[in-house]
Amino acid sequence: MIKKLYFVLLLVSVCSCSTKKDVVYFYEGRENIEASSILNYEPKIEKDDILRINVSSSSINEEIVKPFQMKQQGQNNGGGSSRSSALINGYLVNPNGSIKFPVLGEVAVSGLTRIEVEKKLEQMMTVYIKDPIVDVRILNFSITVLGEVRSPGRVQVDEGNISLPELLAMAGDITYNGKRENITIIREENGIRKIGYIDMTKSNLFDSPFYYLKQNDIVYVQPTYRTVKSAGFFSSYQGIISVGTTIVSLYLLIRSL
Repeated sequence: MIKKLYFVLLLVSVCSCSTKKDVVYFYEGRENIEASSILNYEPKIEKDDILRINVSSSSINEEIVKPFQMKQQGQNNGGGSSRSSALINGYLVNPNGSIKFPVLGEVAVSGLTRIEVEKKLEQMMTVYIKDPIVDVRILNFSITVLGEVRSPGRVQVDEGNISLPELLAMAGDITYNGKRENITIIREENGIRKIGYIDMTKSNLFDSPFYYLKQNDIVYVQPTYRTVKSAGFFSSYQGIISVGTTIVSLYLLIRSL
C-alpha cells in the first residue's frame, strides 16, 4: 500500500514539470525563413494621431522656415496627461484625416506613412523654400499590454514601429505563468474592432498581420491553466503532493500506534 502511494506521488511530481515547448519561443518550424517584406513595415497615420513636425532647410538663413514651424506654447506645468502634453507641441489629425499646417493650410495625411507625409510636405513647401527638410514623428504612438507580463501597462513608442517580441521585451517579457501560444491582440481599424492571435512558439508568427503593432493596440497575455486553477482548493500540483504527503504521514502514524 505504501509503495503504491509513493508511486502515485512520484508520477504527479513528474507530470507537473513543464515541457520545453511551453516556455521556448519560436520552437516549432525552426527552418530558415525569409521575411524581408514584413521588415519594411511602416505604420500609417490615422485620425486622432498627434504628429510632431519639424521643418528646416539646407539654407544658411533659418528665418525662412519660421513661418512653417509651430509656435511653442510653453511647458504644461499642471502635470496633465501625456496626450495633453503632446497636443501642445503637435498637430492633431482631425476626423477628416487632415492637419492644419502653417502657410499650407489643411493637409490630408490619414492613410499615409510618416515618410510619405514628409515627402508630401517637402514638395508643397518647395514653392516657398529651397530644399526644405521635414521630419515627422507620431507623438501618441502607444500600446497597452495586459496580463501575464512582468510590467503591464501602457508602453510609449518613440519611433512608431514596433513588433510584438519587442513590445514583450519592453514589458519585461512573459512570466512563467503566461501562455506563449495564444497571445491576443485587439485592434481597431476604420471603426471596426479586430482580434488576432499569435503563437510565440512558432516561427510562422512573422507572417501574421499582427506581428507588427499599430498605435493604440491592446496586447493581452493569458494565464496558463495552472494559474487559473490556482484559485481552487487544490491550487497546484504542489498542493496535491502536499495533501498526499499528509495522508501518507497519517497512515504511518496510525499504523505505529
